[in-house]
Amino acid sequence: MLFSSFSFTDSFVYNTLNNHGSVGLINMPSARFYSEGSFAFNFYRGDPDRKVTMMAAPYDWLEASFFYTSIQNKPYCSGVEIYCKQDYKDKGFNIKLRIKEEDFFPAIAIGINDLAGTGLYNSEFIVASYGLNNFDIHFGLGWGVLNGKSDIANPLKIIDDSFSNRPNFYDGFGGNIDKRRFFSSEDVSALFGFTYALNEKYLFKFERDTTLTPGRVGFDSPKSSFSAGLDLNVNPNLTFGVSVERNNLISLRILYKKALSSKPNYSYKRGVKDDKSSSYERLRSSLQRNNIGVNKILKDKETVGIEITQFQHESKEIIEEIIFSAVQESELEERLLVNYKVANLTASENYDDQFISRSNIIYERKASKKFSTSTNFNIRPFLASREDFLKLALMVENNSEYAFSEGFFFSSNLKYTLWDNFDNLSIPPVNTYPAQVRSDVKDYLKNFNQKLIIGRAQFDYHTTISKNNHLMLTAGILEEMFSGIGGEYLYFNSNKNFGVGLEVFRVYKRDYELQFGLMDYQSTTGHLNFYYRNLSRTPFDMQISFGKYLAGDVGGTIEFSRTFTNGVKFGIFATFTDVSRSQFGEGSFDKGIFFKVPIFRNLIDYTWRPLTKDPGQKLIRKHSLHDFLIKFEPLT
Repeated sequence: MLFSSFSFTDSFVYNTLNNHGSVGLINMPSARFYSEGSFAFNFYRGDPDRKVTMMAAPYDWLEASFFYTSIQNKPYCSGVEIYCKQDYKDKGFNIKLRIKEEDFFPAIAIGINDLAGTGLYNSEFIVASYGLNNFDIHFGLGWGVLNGKSDIANPLKIIDDSFSNRPNFYDGFGGNIDKRRFFSSEDVSALFGFTYALNEKYLFKFERDTTLTPGRVGFDSPKSSFSAGLDLNVNPNLTFGVSVERNNLISLRILYKKALSSKPNYSYKRGVKDDKSSSYERLRSSLQRNNIGVNKILKDKETVGIEITQFQHESKEIIEEIIFSAVQESELEERLLVNYKVANLTASENYDDQFISRSNIIYERKASKKFSTSTNFNIRPFLASREDFLKLALMVENNSEYAFSEGFFFSSNLKYTLWDNFDNLSIPPVNTYPAQVRSDVKDYLKNFNQKLIIGRAQFDYHTTISKNNHLMLTAGILEEMFSGIGGEYLYFNSNKNFGVGLEVFRVYKRDYELQFGLMDYQSTTGHLNFYYRNLSRTPFDMQISFGKYLAGDVGGTIEFSRTFTNGVKFGIFATFTDVSRSQFGEGSFDKGIFFKVPIFRNLIDYTWRPLTKDPGQKLIRKHSLHDFLIKFEPLT
């Protein structure tokens, strides 16, 4: 192995997800990772379980995924109720960390499956991977569901005797994290497998399958200790896989993956040279031709200042490239300074009031009203409900905006359901403490049926009241479940890596018809927010909030996320309030992960929680001031 450390199978094309949604083989994980900014969707059909997994790579050393599963012939619960007679539904969260990259010695990774679920797939692993030309070899140790062989004594017992005992008791609830299980057991199983690239299209997989059977999932007793599979790479993004697992079953898998770590490409639109126009007019024309609006152009002796606004690009880097090309095309000779305005908010300043006072206004755009609208087909999923594994609606969705001025807008979201299967969503939530604000989501979904519904209809006013001090006022139908009125203040300096703000809203619960009607419930919710941007080697955004939530509980939320120049965003959050763990019930506290992915020309925006509970819930706002002001400066 010391004579070769090259394998072209360690690549985005050949690295595929295993049945559990981690980069690996069939059931075995590997120490391979996708590049940061990548994401994948994995659809698995086996016996007795069928599983949907979404995987994200916020960094090239971190892999996080969540899954929804349906287990055939396993009752949902014990009892005579109608919902107890269906197949079992479950969901959970997986994580994998790179410990070491491959060099003359193997790459090493460590991971945990089903971290915040019911424990049906709960397992841990330490795995190494090494490439040899067409081969990619993987070996390691497995605990929990990956420990069906119990080959050797748990080496971690040397560190502490507590690693000898793995609790056998499961409380049956989702959302709990039992640290006593991690890497604990008297014995562990030896993992081994390899992949072999037959050609550019086909990848052969072989592994020693150490899946614990029957386990809590209810797997059949293995007829073989090995599993084998074949993957067909239709293209770099789409893979079909078929496997023979433990000589018990033939399973199928569909994988869609995409690497989005690079910035989006933009082709600059050049114009026809006009010698009769001034360089300033040509500059403005070039910018507007490339979807960058110009509010003002100012000039003193040797410097030109422009104020740009309402650009349609996701990256400040692309905007700067367009400006550079426009300056070259316009043959502007003076030094150029640019101020960025977003919805009448000053996002970035490169010239100040002194420059404005000593300059002449060459151009100033007249205020104008503007209407924009877009209509698309959309799919609204509702996964892993107690009634069924997959519920969804096919919808026509319209988003419109009318700008009365630079900072005053009316925006709406209207939906019409063409088809849905939400009708039998009838099983009530387990509890509604302290007030029912989110757990009645099924009552809203049932009213989607073939009628026009109002998702949002709100007025927004934005302004920068003084240097680095920003204000937003909002009123109307703020989301599907709440109407209200309120505002937000934010201190934000684009030259600093932090911001501080306050938001307060008076909210009213909407009725289930999703029109203009309201229920009796109303509340005042508000939070003090602190934002921090880490710009060092491991970039991330952090937000810490403290205040009163929709249900009246008081506490704090911490959130970590990363946003890329291409619009991809990954994040995690956790909320702790004065609702105790016993009062909260299953899950103990609110937590989850969220992602935004530009795919199929739409922005997929999804938040996963182990459970939908009422404590710790915030308004689902269309945008915040901080979202606006950092929109064009993602953490790449």
